[in-house]
Amino acid sequence: MTLSEDQIERYARHIHLKEVGADGQEKLLAAKVLVIGAGGLGSPLIQYLTAAGVGTIGVVDDDTVDLSNLQRQVLHTTSHVGTNKVESAIDGARAINPEVKIVPHKERMTAANACSLISGYDVVADGSDNFETRFTINDACFFEKKTLVSAAVLRFDGQLSTYKPHAGGPCYRCLYPEPPPDDVWTCTQAGILGAVAGVMGSLQATEVLKEILGIGDSMAGRLLIYDALDLSTRMVKVKPDPGCVLCSDQATITAAPT
Repeated sequence: MTLSEDQIERYARHIHLKEVGADGQEKLLAAKVLVIGAGGLGSPLIQYLTAAGVGTIGVVDDDTVDLSNLQRQVLHTTSHVGTNKVESAIDGARAINPEVKIVPHKERMTAANACSLISGYDVVADGSDNFETRFTINDACFFEKKTLVSAAVLRFDGQLSTYKPHAGGPCYRCLYPEPPPDDVWTCTQAGILGAVAGVMGSLQATEVLKEILGIGDSMAGRLLIYDALDLSTRMVKVKPDPGCVLCSDQATITAAPT
């Protein structure tokens, strides 16, 4: 692939980085990333991946834009209220960078479709808002051998990690063996400071770009914990669980989700 003059101008600040350069920008243009959820995390994630020139971005979401979303889901505008979030995301992404291909998946990620959706992409970015979906994504990424960059937010807090069990790192189940009780609050019940989603979604986009480019230190094996109230961060090491039900020699989950 040879960069056009317009691409050289658009991505000039990337090309000036010795860690990226023209070769790195070509990697981004050839990359395929699946973003699950076009909400608080997915909004900045899609915006920055689009601006960075990631060639193909798949977006999975079956929800529509609600007025209450706009406090944090900055990809959507008031005029998009009532519109499917994937369609709204396409409009927003095209306004940023029309040469990026946005693939719409107007459906919910489930055990039945997870592997088929994930299989066509290089990196998966999880911005979903419930534990059932998160476990399904993790399991499908394990069996499809896909790198998973996962972020989560609630109230004033955020978490971020990358899961690459196919490269010797832990999986999501090494950290959280099973879903928590159903009474665990979500953003709908507990609330969230909108800008926290922007911080974590931007960090998530950074990690996706690093994985594509093969630069820096991967977040695989590490968990970032962010507290907006005192602007503190904590890095926790996460090792593969020798008793993990999915990725260990003692695994009891031996087939992909169906």
